[in-house]
Amino acid sequence: MKLDDVTIEKKLLRFPDWDYYDNALHSEFEFDNFKDCFSAMSRIAFECEALNHHPDWSNYYNVLKISLSTKDAEGVTDKDFKLAEAIEAIVEVEE
Repeated sequence: MKLDDVTIEKKLLRFPDWDYYDNALHSEFEFDNFKDCFSAMSRIAFECEALNHHPDWSNYYNVLKISLSTKDAEGVTDKDFKLAEAIEAIVEVEE
């Protein structure tokens, strides 16, 4: 179920590295090098499969940009926050 803007903004207080715009959650992570970035992406991919929820993302050298929304709901849902939480845990370990 799509979350309303007030609920999203409230939940974002727990995710300082994430922003909400264009109907999605967005974040950007910078790593020391390409290898570390790709390693994090690989770990995130396994989490995505486990949750059956997949991000829109791009990578350029050591920077990973991620956008999360739930296509079926046409917006942000609890699934997006669950994946953001998993991503945060993975990225924290990499840093």
